[in-house]
This record gives sequence, C-alpha cells and structure tokens, in this order.
Amino acid sequence: MPGKSISYYVSTEGDNSNAGDTPEAPFESLDTARDAIRELGQNPATEGIEVNIMGGDYQLKSPFELKNQDGGNPHSPIIYKAYNGQKVRLLGGERLTGFGPVLSQDVLERLPEQSRDQVVQCDLNAQGITDFGKFRPRGFSRSAAPAHMELFYDFRRMEVARWPSGEYAKIDAPAEIRPEGDDHGGEIGSLEAGFFFLDRRPTRWKSLGNVWIYGFWGWDWADSFERIASYDSSSGRIKTHPPYGLYGFRKGQRFYFLNILEELDQPGEYYVDTERGMLYFWPPGPLEGIEIFVSILEDPLIRMCQADHLHFEGIAFEYSRGDGIKAEDCSNISVSGCRTRNLGNNGIVVSEGEHNTIRSCDIHHTGDGGIILSGGNRKTLEKCHHLATNNHIHHMGSWTRCNQSAIWISGVGIVVSHNEIHDGPHNAINLSGNEHSIDYNHIHHVCGETGDVGAFYMGRDWTERGNKIRHNFFHDTQGFGMGSNAVYLDDCASGSIVYGNVFYKCTRATFIGGGRNHRIENNIFVRCEPAIQIDGRGLDPKPVWQEMVHETMRRSLEAVDHHQPPYSTSYPDLKELDTFYANGVGVPPEGNLITRNICVGGQWLVTRWHAHPSKVAVQNNFIDQDPGFFDEAGMDFRLPEDSPVNEIGFKPIPFEKIGLFQDDHRQNINAPQTS
Repeated sequence: MPGKSISYYVSTEGDNSNAGDTPEAPFESLDTARDAIRELGQNPATEGIEVNIMGGDYQLKSPFELKNQDGGNPHSPIIYKAYNGQKVRLLGGERLTGFGPVLSQDVLERLPEQSRDQVVQCDLNAQGITDFGKFRPRGFSRSAAPAHMELFYDFRRMEVARWPSGEYAKIDAPAEIRPEGDDHGGEIGSLEAGFFFLDRRPTRWKSLGNVWIYGFWGWDWADSFERIASYDSSSGRIKTHPPYGLYGFRKGQRFYFLNILEELDQPGEYYVDTERGMLYFWPPGPLEGIEIFVSILEDPLIRMCQADHLHFEGIAFEYSRGDGIKAEDCSNISVSGCRTRNLGNNGIVVSEGEHNTIRSCDIHHTGDGGIILSGGNRKTLEKCHHLATNNHIHHMGSWTRCNQSAIWISGVGIVVSHNEIHDGPHNAINLSGNEHSIDYNHIHHVCGETGDVGAFYMGRDWTERGNKIRHNFFHDTQGFGMGSNAVYLDDCASGSIVYGNVFYKCTRATFIGGGRNHRIENNIFVRCEPAIQIDGRGLDPKPVWQEMVHETMRRSLEAVDHHQPPYSTSYPDLKELDTFYANGVGVPPEGNLITRNICVGGQWLVTRWHAHPSKVAVQNNFIDQDPGFFDEAGMDFRLPEDSPVNEIGFKPIPFEKIGLFQDDHRQNINAPQTS
C-alpha cells in the first residue's frame, strides 16, 4: 500500500551534505535532490515525492537532467515546485557588474560621436565570462541552434548594434537574375551571386569580418540571418557565406545589418568585442540597482528524456541561449504556473510521448517560439493527448520572425485551448497532422512583421484531416506586403472544421487555398476583408503547383495508404483524389461547405485563381444585416435571444469561455503578469 508523501527541500543557502528533508536543512542543488530520489528506487511506496525549491536565483552551468530512472509512476509522481509560492528562477546566464567608461581610444573613435559619452564598457573576461557564443545562420526552415550571447537589462532583451536602427534598408537589385524566375513569375536573384546595395553606409565600418545581415530576402514569409562574405564598395555588391537561406534575393525586400560597433548609436544597443572580451553598451537607464544579465547556457535549462510522471510548478526559466524546458519521449509530464522568458530559442518543447500538459504558463520574449508539441502516430491515427491550455504567450520571435509560432503542434490528437496569444511577428498557431482541436483561444495582434501568413496555419498535405478550429476569437491580425489570414488553410490543406469562431478586423479571415472538404460553419465575421476567400491553386498548370500536387502531396497521400483503414474509414473523401491522379490533372477545391455564418461590414466571399463560385456550397448565411450585437465597438458580439440570426439556425457562441481562466496557478486573467 502507498505510504505518505516524501518531501525534499532545495535552497540557494543550502548544503548538499544536508539530509535535505526539512526546510531547515535543505540541499543546495536540484541535482542532489534528484540523486536522493534515485536512491529510493523506481517504485517507492509513497503517495508522491515533492522537491520544494525555496525562493532564489539558481544559476545553472549545465542543464538539470532527468532520465528514465528519475521519473515517477501513476501512484507516486515526482513534483518539482516553488516552495510556498516563493519566487524561484532557474537562470542560464551570468549577472554583470563593473560597468565603467570606455577606455580604448580606438573604440571611442569608432563609436558615433553622440554615443561616446553614453556608452559604457564591461570587461567580461574579468568576470570569468569567456564563452561569447557566435552568430549562426538561422531563420525560416532552419533549425534554431542556440547562438550568440545576449544582453538583458531590467528583464528586457537589448538590441545588438544595427543599421538602420528600428527600421529596414532595401535591396537595390539582385546581382544575377535567375532565368527561371520564381513560382509567381517574378524576378529573383541567386543566393550565391548576392545583391546590390547602393547606399555607401558599409564603407564607414572598420571591419566586415563578423557583420551579419538579417532580412526577408525573397518573400515576406521567409527570413534568415546571413554572414557577409564580401562587399565591393565600388559597385555595392554584397555576397554572403553559405549555407544560404531558402530563397533568392529580390529587389525592394527588407533587411538590416547587425553586429557593428560603429552603429552603436541608440539606447539599448550593445556590441561584444569577442577578441578583447569586452561588452560595449548604451544603457537605456541607470546601471545601479538594475538587473543586468548575459545569456550563457546553450542547452535547455531542464532536459528530460524518457522520464514519466514528473510535474513542475511555479518556476521561472530565464536568460538561456537555448530552450527553457525540453522533454523527449516522456509521458504524463506537466508544466504548470511556470514562466519562460528572455530565452534564445523556445519556451517549452515536448517531442513524442503522451498525455503531456502545459498549463497556466506565461511564455514571452523568446528568440524563436513559445510551445512546441509533437506526438501520436500518423499512420495509425493513435492520439498522443498532449494539452496546451490557459497559457499566456506573447512577444515571441525576437530573433527568428518567420515560422516560429506561439504554439506549434504536429502529430495526432493534441488540444490547444483557452490560451491568449498576441504580439508576434508571424503565426500564433502552426499545425500539422490529424485530429487536433484548437478551441477557446484568444488570438490578436499577430502577423505584424510578415506577409502571406496565418494567425492559424496549416498546409500542403491532403491527409492532415479531422482538425477542428472552434470557438476562438481572432481580432486585429495584421500583415505586411501580401497581408495575413486569421485561419490560413494553405496549399490544399483539407478536411478541417472551422466552427463558432469570431473574426473582427481581420484581413482574409478564413482562407481556403485550394483545399477540399472544409466546413466553415456558425462563425461571426465583422469588418473583415474578406470574411472568406477560396482559390483553386491545385488546378494551376504552372510547374511548381503541379509539382506540389503531383509530387509532394502525392507522396504524403501514398505514405498513409488512404485505401486502407484507418484513413479509408476516417476520411473516405480521400478516395475522390484517385481520379485526378489517375488522369494526371489538377485537383479542384470541391466539397467545401459555407453555412450559417454571420458577416457584418467588410467583404463577404471572394473566389479567385481557378476557383468557381458554383463549386462551393454556400447556404443559409446572414450577410450585411444587423444581427443585434450587444456592443460591436466594445467587441461584445453576444446576441439577444430574439436576434434575426435565429432564422438561419445560428447557435450562440460561448464568449465567456474564450481565453484565459482562473485556476490554482493563474489568479488574474485580466492582467497576466509579464514582468
């Protein structure tokens, strides 16, 4: 029979030679507490084990590792938690002190004149800091490897000295035009040949040896960091080192230069001279009494592998170059009431396993994304039952702006519910796989720096079906260039249900990009441009689209064998594709149903690019009439009981359930703590 629970205690003032079993005699390190649990064996006769972490900052030189032998079991989970709600932080960085005036005359001469009395220096070597990391290629479709050392002042990420400050330069012309053009018929230059930039600003810089450029080189939805290989001052030609980004250079696209001492000209900017081991910084405020850190640790602060039944509560993770928490092939892991911020990569990454939960966490100011969840078996459609709920995620994508989402899910059977997501440059939620549920989320002010992007996004696979986007509130989605979509069913994504959502001031609120068998039902669209757009890109004869349909998507179809269960029984509509593939023709956007929706203001329905209105089932919608919203200006879209939308069978949307909720870990849902 299980006995009573066992408790251990950890404190920054503790001693690893202590027994660790009382608050008066705590361990000093988490590693010692973990090792004490190991000595209990795999199946201790307890109701659970608690590791109470007492308030303080725990600076980790290496990850806190938890392996198979460090997990609990269903009857005796292991809990790592902040003791009595005290403030506990696991830090992957070093605190800086000892700032003083710049002493080197050479450095002063390189600094802009207005900076010389403002910039201070900090001798990193003198503080034992010698690992400065290095800039690495990163961006769209690249792995987000931990990179350079970052500086944080008063809990805020500072900016590596750049030009232009706070804005972008533009490519004047690609150096060599590719004869084949691009997939939309425009001119684009090869990456190997580089591009022309006619402004002579780079001639002011003493060295280009470690100057980098960041930009949206070919498209507003694909970014990358590139290191300059050469600059011809006479022609303005810039070439970069391989490995190159995914797309070529295009005239007029945005970019900026970074890591340049001569451009340290704004409060909040810094530059690290790696040869001298010196940090130069223009502080945005006083230095005394302010927390100043640099990031050091490249590994996750907590790393778990094949460890089950572990819970983490009330812990903050900060100042690492990598991820906050990473769990690989673990099950029944929960992270509740935790905060990850000021990290170089992602907040929390869970790959494979099952029944893992991220609940009531605050995740913000990350270099890449927020939460990544994967699991389940796409061949058998076995669900993993991961859950991300009641999380407040914002200001992600500080470094990689494209293809890094607040929540990224892949596999089968993941629920994303009741999260609030805002202030991100690209996607809020990115999905691949089957039978996922995206419910009751509040998503706003995203897609702000990128174009042809979706607040919710999925695409390019006929077989990723059974996904439900229900009872979410999307508003004020933005976009650059080609703009954004609130729900973006891109590149022939098919078989989803978009039900009971509210869209307010969204460009292209719901976009069906050539897909089939979608159901757009019982949604409210207010002042969207348009509410729904459908195209038939699967019919386009251009080679790139035929390559997408007849090669890429056909391989995905064959990989799951849609003629046999479970796909033949779960998604019988897939067999309709056989005729098109047998005849070698394009695939039309058939089987889409648009019914019982409300559209007020803006534009209702647009069909284009080979899509024909007669092929779309549009019925029983309430268009450009007054449904009687309680307060449109105040974004209160509830309806009176006698609303005329009752005539089309519109079902009330449970507004009170959308967004964050109160629980043991989140008490204030109106002003979630962010500092």
